[in-house]
Amino acid sequence: MNNDDHKHLNWRPLSKYALAKRRAQKIALIRNYFQENKVLEVNTPILSTSAVSDINIESINTNLSINPSEEFYLQTSPEFFMKRMLADGFKDIFQICKVFRDDELGRLHLPEFTMIEWYRLNFNLKNIINDALSIIMLTINNQYPNIPVEKISYRDAFLKYLNIDPVTADTEKIIMLANLDTSLQLKMDNDRNQYLDFLFATRIAKNFKQRELTVVYHYPADQAALARICPNNNDLADRFEIFFGNVELANGYVELTDFQETKKRFQNDQQLRRNQGKKIRPLDENFIASIEFGLPDCAGVALGFDRLLMISEGEANIQSVQHFISK
Repeated sequence: MNNDDHKHLNWRPLSKYALAKRRAQKIALIRNYFQENKVLEVNTPILSTSAVSDINIESINTNLSINPSEEFYLQTSPEFFMKRMLADGFKDIFQICKVFRDDELGRLHLPEFTMIEWYRLNFNLKNIINDALSIIMLTINNQYPNIPVEKISYRDAFLKYLNIDPVTADTEKIIMLANLDTSLQLKMDNDRNQYLDFLFATRIAKNFKQRELTVVYHYPADQAALARICPNNNDLADRFEIFFGNVELANGYVELTDFQETKKRFQNDQQLRRNQGKKIRPLDENFIASIEFGLPDCAGVALGFDRLLMISEGEANIQSVQHFISK
């Protein structure tokens, strides 16, 4: 390559030194918050021979020359490793790390992004929601001081904006409400939760007030992921999400600790993957063994830092707060 060729390459960072300084300051604020609350920073592997079974998350895989026949996966979250630590006796822990997800690129999505994930022992749903709100407010306070917060249950959000109960309504009614064309209906394969996800994203979240935080809590039990079922209501899960306007920032649970229920949910995920023609990936047997050994009562949150920084900078596109985009 000669000098003329170099002139046509776009080698410069997308954002400059001043943003890097502000990003570092925000990270420092978050680290300081955890340190003041006696939450220990930990570090876990990015590569693993297993992957999450979640139907909505696609992993990026790779191979290593030392064993070309074995497939490795880039972490979509440090969740399983961190829970293994908790099962082994670790107290409150957090991590700031890179995670990777396939099929995610756009105004709010990147295949490689920074996640803040943490776990607090003996926290109930109210405690962990307030913990997440504290970190979000701390980070965006420069742009949105004293930002309002609305808390609404998943069921009440559907009743308020669509006049339908997502827990008791029959699937046919939900499908009719979505009003999708035939090709999309075939893709959804009459999956109730996919229709609810579609309705939530396109008809509910867009109504959340701009420049305000909205906490949606108590998702239906069949959307629990790895959250526990509410002790006083088997129809609901101790899961929540936090939005800025209609932009999702954080997803959290009071964690499922039941071994048999964990195995059952993984098996259900794998069956859904088969039904939809998606890749079946190896389950993390070490994680499953740690749950069988005993995960303590705890709650956890995964928070997308790049979106948080985007809001703190007053930007509308996540790429605006990146120095480089993977390509």
